Amino acid sequence: MTLSLGSFTFPSRSRKKIKRVGRGKSSGHGKTSCRGQKGQNARQGGGVRIGFEGGQMPLHRRIPKRGFTNHFRVEYETVNLGELKDVEAGTKVTPEWLMAQGFVRRNAKLVKVLGDGDAPKGLTISAHKFSSSASAKITEAGGVVEVIKP
Repeated sequence: MTLSLGSFTFPSRSRKKIKRVGRGKSSGHGKTSCRGQKGQNARQGGGVRIGFEGGQMPLHRRIPKRGFTNHFRVEYETVNLGELKDVEAGTKVTPEWLMAQGFVRRNAKLVKVLGDGDAPKGLTISAHKFSSSASAKITEAGGVVEVIKP
């Protein structure tokens, strides 16, 4: 049997039935259509906006607003040299390689190498940024530092 859109069916009870209101007493949702008696929410077009607390000062206005958010901040995914201690000499370490090996997250756009730990011997490391201690340790260990322009 081939599967086609015409033969496709949903499993039973996988789709919830909608509540049909205002269809008479025997439906269980008649007369006031589940809105109760009178009041703001019973009226057509009634109801309150999101965050309204019945006239009480809303939460988003009660909590203190402090500090500053820099919208131009550049976020880097960081890798320490100590994490690369088991990498074989001669390996070309790139951001794509680091993602494939699980050193950085899959959605990392920019990678920075930090100098915590000892640098492995003879690695060619490409990244968007290096700390000064990291670049010094890599060159000291016989490796190459390549800065990628973002």
